Amino acid sequence: MIKLIKYLKGYILQSIIAPLFKFLEASFELIVPLVMAGIIDVGVKNDDEGYIYGMGLVLVLLGVLGLAASITAQYFAAKASMGFGTALRHDFYRHLNSLSHAEIDKLGSDTMTTRIINDINQTQTGVNMFLRLFLRSPFIVVGSIVMCLTISVELTLIFAVAAPVIGLIIYLIMNRTIPKYKKIQGRLDRVSLLTRENLAGVRVIRAFARQKNEQEDFERETAELMKAQVRVGRISALLNPLTFVVVNLAIAAIIWFGGISVDTGSITQGELIALVNYMNQILLALIYLANLINILTKASASGARINDIFAMKPSVSDEGNVEQEGVTGAPAVELRDVSFGYHEGGAVLDGISLRAEKGEVIGIVGGTGSGKTTLVNLIPRFYDVAGGEVLANGVDVKKYPLKQLRRKIGIVPQRAVLFKGTVRSNICWGRKGASDDEIWAALETAQAAEFVRKLDGGLDAPVEQGGRNFSGGQRQRLTIARAVAMRPEILILDDSSSALDFATDAALRKALARDMAGTTVFIVSQRAAGVKHADRILVLDDGKAVGLGTHKELFESCTVYREICLSQLTEKEAQNG
Repeated sequence: MIKLIKYLKGYILQSIIAPLFKFLEASFELIVPLVMAGIIDVGVKNDDEGYIYGMGLVLVLLGVLGLAASITAQYFAAKASMGFGTALRHDFYRHLNSLSHAEIDKLGSDTMTTRIINDINQTQTGVNMFLRLFLRSPFIVVGSIVMCLTISVELTLIFAVAAPVIGLIIYLIMNRTIPKYKKIQGRLDRVSLLTRENLAGVRVIRAFARQKNEQEDFERETAELMKAQVRVGRISALLNPLTFVVVNLAIAAIIWFGGISVDTGSITQGELIALVNYMNQILLALIYLANLINILTKASASGARINDIFAMKPSVSDEGNVEQEGVTGAPAVELRDVSFGYHEGGAVLDGISLRAEKGEVIGIVGGTGSGKTTLVNLIPRFYDVAGGEVLANGVDVKKYPLKQLRRKIGIVPQRAVLFKGTVRSNICWGRKGASDDEIWAALETAQAAEFVRKLDGGLDAPVEQGGRNFSGGQRQRLTIARAVAMRPEILILDDSSSALDFATDAALRKALARDMAGTTVFIVSQRAAGVKHADRILVLDDGKAVGLGTHKELFESCTVYREICLSQLTEKEAQNG
């Protein structure tokens, strides 16, 4: 948590005012027992109604002033904590966006979601309660003991014994609960993952009639989460009763020994009542302190999880990079003996070399898991190579600022992703401020113009989250249009026509050849028909290049490519490619 205090930087004034007003409220509270002692020792003893009424008004005034101070403190504490949470969320979200695909793959979206929502909420609550109580509760305890010393040093020894015992109880419970709260947050990640998977895959679950199995899995995880919460709750629940026992024993001792002191005349009856009131104030302050510690324990566990993410450094960084000028005459993309492996496995790509000239269409084909998508993801530098080099326009991609590099590249991913908004806003993701004519031109190229014209609203037709109001083929064509609208130097189509029929796929290829002349195009596909018209085809098998050439050359010389073609096409169709 201490590392996160910097997010209060813009709220220093509020962070000072809040505890100061709580301090003021506590000061008023400490005066109350003395006023009551005066009412008993002077007003009641002397039957002085005027004094009693006068001191009663003082009590009311102290209560009103205390309430005003408390409201002021809580207002500024809430303002500071909300500002803290907002600043932390912004920085956390920015940091998540700075991480490369390698770190995002390692973390998983479920834990990132839990940390940016639940964990930050816990830390925000911790800051709020800390500002409200960290000064008030200790001041009440210390102030009460000091006030008791002015009444009776001997009886104050009871407070001096009770306070360390309560401190020990608090320490032992904190020591047991902090590690357990961290485990609970981990369990919460798992529940979030199951929820997200079930919501995203609800159609598949129903298609295979697996609702009961998924429900059982969810109930099992939530049951484990509940058990973990109950275990830590039982330990935390000991805090209040144990402190109550110690404080009430101290009050009993004060009444016992205080009664003796009253009999001997060492203290007055009013002072004994004041001592009991101070002990009750200590009790309430310690209850608040115990609750504060409980909240801070959770906040500390959440803060540690947040700091774990901040401690992650992106493996792909453009820090210090400056705008690059391409080398005249260099190929658009060149791979030199490229090797790559994900963090949890072995090599995915091994020794891949390829030159793609400007305006050339390169097909990449291979079986599932052969490394096709991984290879094209190295060009925009979503991942850094483990060995070899990837060059764009003759310059190593590691030297480019990421913004400049990715401006050159239009990408259509395997999974068509659209964002809530309109057709226009989605196409303009690729090119801000694109005119209607430019948007329609991109839609024509992507074979999407016909169905967009039929939509109610045309370019302003709504797009729901994830594009769920469109079919799979429509989503794919809209994402292709988004990439085409960029007018990129390099266009990567990663199995982006899998939901298209053969006629639409063929029309798309012709339109790309016509409208994207001069653009280097990479077409990743598992369908031979999708790549056989490419200028050259790279064939991958188990992460290695086993063929490079035209369709005709590879059909005759590459066994892997020939098998792919014959598994999807007749021999006559394959030979007439």
